[in-house]
Amino acid sequence: MSLWAIADIHISYKSNREAIQNLKPRPEDGLILAGDIGETIEQLNEVFDIATRYFKQVYWVPGNHELYSSSHAKEHEMHLRGESKYMACILAAKKWGVLTPEDEFTTWEYTDADGVPQCALVCPIFTLYDYSFRPKDVSREKCIDWALEHGINATDEHLLHPDPYGSRDEWCHRHIQQAEIKLGAAAATGLPLIIINHWPLREDLVYIPLVPRFSPWCGTKMTEDWHLRFNAKVVVTGHLHVRRTDWIDSVRFEECSLGYPKQWQEAKDAGNDVNTMMREILPGPPTPEKGKEPPTNWRRYGIPTATQNGGACCT
Repeated sequence: MSLWAIADIHISYKSNREAIQNLKPRPEDGLILAGDIGETIEQLNEVFDIATRYFKQVYWVPGNHELYSSSHAKEHEMHLRGESKYMACILAAKKWGVLTPEDEFTTWEYTDADGVPQCALVCPIFTLYDYSFRPKDVSREKCIDWALEHGINATDEHLLHPDPYGSRDEWCHRHIQQAEIKLGAAAATGLPLIIINHWPLREDLVYIPLVPRFSPWCGTKMTEDWHLRFNAKVVVTGHLHVRRTDWIDSVRFEECSLGYPKQWQEAKDAGNDVNTMMREILPGPPTPEKGKEPPTNWRRYGIPTATQNGGACCT
């Protein structure tokens, strides 16, 4: 009973939609969808339909794209903004039995590499971002102008509305408070946690060489130590479209995005498809001793190769 993860499948792109339609059944396994499935409820329903038929349990967290007020959505959805769009996505997930940040955390039982039965708590959360991933000499008020100096103008500024909150920062901080309460209670059980979020929890894992000034839209410094505070075994994220595996403090961090078609074309050329691009979260590899963690494994081609360089970035 393995637990798999993939993020940023962006089925608004025809070739990505076709790739997901070729998903293979794994009826005893679980699947994590770590955000950016698409921009509309219709696209969410399409993927939830496939995923729940092929996997025993499906987990989903929102990315920035699901929260967009999209002009391509059906009329009843076009006017949803901010929290109301988020809750519409939650209702869609509930219809399919997909677990979300609004549900209670659940356990996942598995057998480790030594054949020993284990159990972890699977914890989907929603944090958004608060523009704090920026240089120390750049103020919050000037960080968007700082990004614009390099031609970076995030689509979020036009399509991701914070209603009813006064800002995305405020919306982010509200969900941070909610997540801290739930994760604290989960950690108190003594079970290891599988923390799932679309945005990276740590700024030092934001490596986006093609657009380095996109970092303000990539997370919040308020989650920097959550892997230690909340007894994480694995942290699963997406958003960056730079596939990688890192070990920090003996905790595994998995950036498991698929990305836009051109961003995983090399992986396809190497013989991979969406089924081989999924990341195994549990059982996963043995946990190394603290201080003996291996270097970053880049997964540009879908498999870990320490000599690979990182890829592109999200928008």
